[in-house]
Amino acid sequence: MQITDLQINLVNSQIQALRKAGSFYGKKLEAAGITGISTPEDFEKLPFSEKNDLREAYPLGLMTAPEEDIVRIHSSSGTTGLPVIIPYTAKDVDDWAVMFARCYEMAGITKSDRIQITPGYGLWTAGIGFQNGAEKLGAMVIPMGPGNTDKQLKMMMDMQSTVICATSSYALLLAEEIEKRGIKDKICLKKGVIGSERWGEKMRQRISNELGIELYDIYGLTEIYGPGIGINCRHNTGMHYWDDYIYIEIVDPETLKPVPDGELGEIVITTLVKEGAPLIRYRTHDLSRIIPGICPCGSNYPRLDIIMGRTDDMIKIKGVNVFPSQIEEILKEFPEVSSEYQIRISHLDGRDTMRLYVETNGTVNFLELGRRIAEKVKSRIGFTPLVKVVELGLLPRSEKKSKRVYDERYE
Repeated sequence: MQITDLQINLVNSQIQALRKAGSFYGKKLEAAGITGISTPEDFEKLPFSEKNDLREAYPLGLMTAPEEDIVRIHSSSGTTGLPVIIPYTAKDVDDWAVMFARCYEMAGITKSDRIQITPGYGLWTAGIGFQNGAEKLGAMVIPMGPGNTDKQLKMMMDMQSTVICATSSYALLLAEEIEKRGIKDKICLKKGVIGSERWGEKMRQRISNELGIELYDIYGLTEIYGPGIGINCRHNTGMHYWDDYIYIEIVDPETLKPVPDGELGEIVITTLVKEGAPLIRYRTHDLSRIIPGICPCGSNYPRLDIIMGRTDDMIKIKGVNVFPSQIEEILKEFPEVSSEYQIRISHLDGRDTMRLYVETNGTVNFLELGRRIAEKVKSRIGFTPLVKVVELGLLPRSEKKSKRVYDERYE
């Protein structure tokens, strides 16, 4: 997707605001002597921005609008260093709500729906983003927030919630609890809007089948508003994203050169109208591709494929680069195993070892299934893991995001 003349004009407005504010990126532009761009080639010469740049701007170095116009801040978790603080103007908050309402509409959700929100509130962008979008749409919000599964299920039944918003991990936990308690006939859910972590097809099928609902992938990140910048439609041919608010490039993570539509690479996002903390060519480290052509739904909004993983998800073991998504693809071929898995990598007796834990029910031979999975990993990826098959439900479930990879070599 080449940047359009209209988008170039919007980028120029962002450049002027950043230079005027003297933010980290404004200083980068000034040092490079950049006052504006005229062509797609000029745009591709603009410097990238990275999460470390944003951390170094802590606490309010990203603030580009005057402080009296800032109405809210949100923040990344800060689990790997200083948190990133993102200031929002009233217009930013409203723009985000408009995008999120579009997401609900793309999923066929209307003001007649009752939307139960389970992601967290507070500094995190999730809960309040889901809520603002639902209110902009005009739907009834049930703002539960995370945890307290007993209360979640009680409210779901009593309020006859029709839409659940959750991480895939928590949606699976709820599905399993509904099955376990035998209350499926009391649940009125029709759709699920799932975000904040990558999830495989097997997990999608389990949640969809166990709850009997349509599922929609929502995309976003704290640095770029939050969730709500893209979602798949009912044709499930990729996530439509709102190119009047953001411009997306896909670049080769090694060369940082844009790749043609249809090729896998790293998602790089430029905000087009953001006031509080505009970002230009922000490297997300998420891996995906732009899907060429028009979607069967007829929408002209461009499409991004599902998130395949992250450049920093890659594990190097025995000289081989492995992504968790490759393991998911292999496990998808074994109908006997559940969607849940765990990878543990350790260094024993001078060599790296991968232990792969998978779940199944009691009707199969654990040893024989483990052998077949190990053989498939060996033939597909090039090394043999130690596969441990465990009973269904034994691997941990999460109310937030599931941790699937534990690299114990550096602990």
